[in-house]
Amino acid sequence: MLTPPRTVVRREAGLYAIEQALHRRGFRYVAGADEAGRGACAGPLVAGAAILPEGKRGEIEELADSKLLTPAARERVYEQVVKRALAWSVVIIPATEVDARGLHVCNLAAMRRALALLSTPPEYVLTDGFPVDGLGAPGLAVWKGDRVAACVAAASVLAKVTRDRLMVELDGKFPGYGFAVHKGYITEEHSTALTERGPCAEHRFSYVNVAAASGRGNRPPRARRPASAAAPGAEPLMLWADSEGTVGVASGEQPRPPVPVGEDEAMEGEKR
Repeated sequence: MLTPPRTVVRREAGLYAIEQALHRRGFRYVAGADEAGRGACAGPLVAGAAILPEGKRGEIEELADSKLLTPAARERVYEQVVKRALAWSVVIIPATEVDARGLHVCNLAAMRRALALLSTPPEYVLTDGFPVDGLGAPGLAVWKGDRVAACVAAASVLAKVTRDRLMVELDGKFPGYGFAVHKGYITEEHSTALTERGPCAEHRFSYVNVAAASGRGNRPPRARRPASAAAPGAEPLMLWADSEGTVGVASGEQPRPPVPVGEDEAMEGEKR
């Protein structure tokens, strides 16, 4: 039996090259998945998934890894992804769940859920950096996938914009930490506030710096979050929206209107 020739996709071929190669192999619906907030010590972990249409309809101006875009550019790309995607979804895992189950477990679960919630079942899945099992479709983990695969870049923008909006909202609920500026990442400003004020309910007590600031650094990671800092019910908050506009929140809360994020030249994870 003759095997099909191996497909070689070079990085310099552009952001859409991997998906185009998969389309030529007969995979019509190629989904990308990515997360935002893995490196933050406060706020939720957010995963996004997206399937872009084939051809010119799926090409989005300015689309790139969300970390390489300014907040204003991310907002523009976000609106285009929502408008053009065949299907898209977003899943939100709160800090309480990250502490209870562990970051990596939550990260995999969030991407798995986001892909499962797509209104169009993917025929092939591209994930950023590491493989995700249990998808019901073949997949490939792509190193720096948000920089070389359009659907992964689209997913990264969905996740990043959603998380940034939530962090701006949390800044109003927990003033003094600067969440609207650094989005929960470990900047000098955030570290100073954490030392002076101690952690709030939206911090991840399983993280060493938060545990140290809370005085619970000598406890195992899963036992560091005090009962007083746990959110009522402590069940995972899961929000999703597909290309048809349906929205739901698993905890029973009502969807909130988006909070605008202002222009800022700093990139994710940088000091601001």
